[in-house]
Amino acid sequence: MKASDVKKGNVVEHDGTVYQVRDIERSAPTARGGNVTFRFTMYSIPGARKYDLSLRADDDLREMDLVRRAANFSYMDGDAFVFMDAEDYTQYLLSPELVGDNAGYIVEELEGYYVQLIDDAPVGLQVPTSVVLTVVDTAPEMKGSSATKRNKPAKLDTGIEVQVPEYISVNEKVWVNTLTGEFAGRA
Repeated sequence: MKASDVKKGNVVEHDGTVYQVRDIERSAPTARGGNVTFRFTMYSIPGARKYDLSLRADDDLREMDLVRRAANFSYMDGDAFVFMDAEDYTQYLLSPELVGDNAGYIVEELEGYYVQLIDDAPVGLQVPTSVVLTVVDTAPEMKGSSATKRNKPAKLDTGIEVQVPEYISVNEKVWVNTLTGEFAGRA
């Protein structure tokens, strides 16, 4: 496909790496005969590494077919995460490198996960924007210091650590925003 035909959200291949286009800037020179250029802000799949690319309007990019399949977390197979397709029960084995920082947001019996596939091979995992996790370790609340809002670290059941308000105690369920990695409220 021509660079001028690329839209936000398209998945393209450049130099052997697959990217998703997040932003496009078009610049038209004021001089006669100048070429229109497109500046793409793209993120690699998997890994989400940012990459900026500038192309002329008639340069070619190869479009990839990215399929998103709703899936549920089933179990761990060694270090790998096994997800089962919600429709046809196909099992996808995702390596820890593929899951990356999202590993702390994977819990059983939660919907909203999507396995991203290119040519039927898993290349990424999309997690829900917020998940409910249980606090397994945190400092006790300090009595008499409730006039100021203070946070304290709390370790959650998946192994990640977030800052929570002082009134949160062990065994409480909390919402965690997966985009920011921050406490989002009691569950």
